[in-house]
Amino acid sequence: MNRKKKLRLKKPKLHPVTLYIILTVLTVLVSGILSGIKFQTTYSTINATDLSIVQNTVRVENLLNYNGLKYIISNAATNFISFAPLSMLIITAIGMSVLMSSGFMDYLSKHIFSKINNKVITFIIIFIGIISTIINDIGYVILIPIAASIYETKGRNPLSGVIAAFCGVAFGTGTSIFVGSAEVSLIPYTTSAARLVDGAFHVSLLSNLFIMIASTIILAIVGTIIVEKIIVPKFGRVKKEDAEEEIEVIENLDEEEKEQERLNTEYKEKRGFRYALIAGIIMMILFIYSVIPNLPLSGMLLDMTEDTYLKQIFGDNSYFQDGFTYMMSLLFIVTGLAYGIGSKTFKNDRDVFEGCHDNLKNLGGILILIFFAAQFIYVFRKTNIGTILTGIVANVIDSIEFGGIALLVIAIILIAIANLFLTTPQAKWVILAPVIVPPLMQFNIAPQFLQFVLRAADSMTNGITPLSTFFVIFIAFLNIYNKDKDKPIGIFGAIRLIMPYCLIISLTWLLLLIGWYIIGLPIGPGVYPTI
Repeated sequence: MNRKKKLRLKKPKLHPVTLYIILTVLTVLVSGILSGIKFQTTYSTINATDLSIVQNTVRVENLLNYNGLKYIISNAATNFISFAPLSMLIITAIGMSVLMSSGFMDYLSKHIFSKINNKVITFIIIFIGIISTIINDIGYVILIPIAASIYETKGRNPLSGVIAAFCGVAFGTGTSIFVGSAEVSLIPYTTSAARLVDGAFHVSLLSNLFIMIASTIILAIVGTIIVEKIIVPKFGRVKKEDAEEEIEVIENLDEEEKEQERLNTEYKEKRGFRYALIAGIIMMILFIYSVIPNLPLSGMLLDMTEDTYLKQIFGDNSYFQDGFTYMMSLLFIVTGLAYGIGSKTFKNDRDVFEGCHDNLKNLGGILILIFFAAQFIYVFRKTNIGTILTGIVANVIDSIEFGGIALLVIAIILIAIANLFLTTPQAKWVILAPVIVPPLMQFNIAPQFLQFVLRAADSMTNGITPLSTFFVIFIAFLNIYNKDKDKPIGIFGAIRLIMPYCLIISLTWLLLLIGWYIIGLPIGPGVYPTI
């Protein structure tokens, strides 16, 4: 019996750059359509000076016309240069290239990471990813390549390391083990909204400290289980080709030569590690001294115009915030140079620059990807679509007549949805605080708890929106470590990979928030979920 074979058309695997171009074109077309049908919304904000309600009407800005196309063309370079991941990636990549080319990371992998249990490694990576969000978004550009390298040396697929690090940062962005810049930027809007009900209400910077610490530990544990039980089995293990080649070379030597070679290598590596450790400690002391106020030549990285220390270090004009990326890169450079000099992997300056060149070879492809991702994100922001959708969410919440825990759950879900289109917490809270804080205060829910609810809801979907500025970094590293170059991992492929993590962590966040509210545990010093 002859059976006709069904012809299956191969689905085209579009490169991420192509997808970003398509999304940009679609955004321009949609802006023209929505502008034509007068798509708009009106939402309320609060004047912090006199606590008056201000009505804001936002319309879609049409980019499918002469002025819109002129904006896209004339701002392409500005969009690229001002794109936050660009400078952070280049600066940290330089430091990381010195660190890796010196052999320091190989030493750590061979003598330290290899002795640590795989699950513990995953927990540490996710935990560090979560707490790294206290200082801008540097975890994306530093932790992802380090995690990939560690996983690879452990014989695991580096893609699992990329996903573990990215998910740790992205889905843990709502919390940390201490307060940071997020509290500084959100508290003014929380306070203004709360004072519509209680004119003397005060929100402390430490109001969410206890729930932040607990949620950080819980998310790290749950994240470790997800990665070990779902992500790692999906990608499996990899062959250690470099190690096999090294063994083959050593086997060609006689026993005496092998032993001498091993002893020489160990001596150089240990000396390099001592040099790196000393250099790293000195750099850390200098960094710490630079954020201590009121000592001779200290406080260089603090904004001394602010009246509290937390604002001095985490405020909008903090030199520590602005310079942290460079500080970390400088730490990597000095530590890498110290190890290279001590271990003799760097014999002269040419060795340093040649090693850096080899480790930066993938940067060109990432820069192209960042360029087109920046155009898409800035074009979308220009249309005001994200702001309008968030305004609609605010109006939906405002129209709900019931309150209490039911309204709280609905608010969490709607904020998570709004975050897909408007990813900046401050921009959302300006719109949402006036319609969430006052009504829920009437049902005895504390504004400080609601502020944390915003951050938790944000982190539920922070890792699956292409409008997140650092999502492009995730895609870039996925494709660097993707062995099948004929099948690049695009935007939607990347989302599919982390969707299990997103769903389980979102459920974890929801249960955590509801459980904490019902039990009534303190969320900070002297602060409870209820008033």
